[in-house]
Amino acid sequence: MPRFAIACAQDHLLLQEPAVQSRSGVSDKSKQGQSARLQARRCLGLSGNSLGLVLVFLFQVLWMQPAFATEQRFVTIGTGGVTGVYYPIGTATCRLVNTGRAEHGLRCSAESTLGSIANLNQIRAGVFEFGFMQSDWQKHAYRGTSAFEASGPFQQLRRVLSLHSEIATIVVRDESSFETFNDLKGSRVSVGRKGSGSAASWDALSSALGWTETDLNGLADLHQSELAEALCSGRIDAYFVLIGHPARLIEETADQCNIRLLGLDQSISENLNGDGPSYTPQTIPSSLYGLSSDTPSLGVTASLVTTSDMPEDVVETVVRTVYANLERLSELHPALSNLKADDLVSLDKDVPLHPGALKFFQEQGLVVHD
Repeated sequence: MPRFAIACAQDHLLLQEPAVQSRSGVSDKSKQGQSARLQARRCLGLSGNSLGLVLVFLFQVLWMQPAFATEQRFVTIGTGGVTGVYYPIGTATCRLVNTGRAEHGLRCSAESTLGSIANLNQIRAGVFEFGFMQSDWQKHAYRGTSAFEASGPFQQLRRVLSLHSEIATIVVRDESSFETFNDLKGSRVSVGRKGSGSAASWDALSSALGWTETDLNGLADLHQSELAEALCSGRIDAYFVLIGHPARLIEETADQCNIRLLGLDQSISENLNGDGPSYTPQTIPSSLYGLSSDTPSLGVTASLVTTSDMPEDVVETVVRTVYANLERLSELHPALSNLKADDLVSLDKDVPLHPGALKFFQEQGLVVHD
């Protein structure tokens, strides 16, 4: 709408205040009103009757403007560290969602966080609407077990979609004497920042293996960007991450010094999984990092979650956006290079699938295990 028209309308509307009578018997407001109406007619180039009709129309438009603004909906996705996989996936997803906001009215922003545990806590607190996390921790949050025992079950949690596998990875210098996971007892191992999925998974893994407080004395919580230098310079003896492969972090470490990966006994998964599977046997191919042999380990799935309160159309918009842009997303990170449409539908049934996601997957003819 032209600004001069709005200005004229506002001038006229301001005249509708109660009149104040002057000593002469003619209200000051009446005098002001006559002058303002004359200015409005001149401004719009209209006769008196036409002016009234136009002002009614302009008033309606001005009144309705806030209503249009409220139709925009905003969602925030919790991701992870900027050097990880969650952050670029989250920012790309939001960027793609925002390109279609004129059609669906949804605006999205991605927030860098410490990772899975932090994202779950923020979703539960109502700060984030969506969050990326490891499948094991979404199960524990839903049931109120492990790291979420104190906060209790979060049964409003809902799955949205799944992405790539994340594998427990232990990196040591090649010349070190470490051969197995248990050899790391009492050593200087960086396991991730508190609030990250890696740190929580380390706690679960070491507990399943019966480690004591003394065994954990050397733990560190370096930022992921520090790990390569810290290991190769000898500041730490090893680092532990749950990460998608191939991983830039491992490549950077291998560029700075000779490394090895320690394998995990895959039977440990029985102690970790309790009454529902989360950790599955995985293998890190030797060809990824120029190593002499493949490394057996355990892994989980990276997932996007929300709550049962999230409207179906919002969830469907997010899932549709990811589905329609799989090729773009697969180019973001090597860990996503083999991502296919079927991978979006998680086999993990520990947490219910959101109805908005279920509806979309069924429309696409994807097999839903729920």
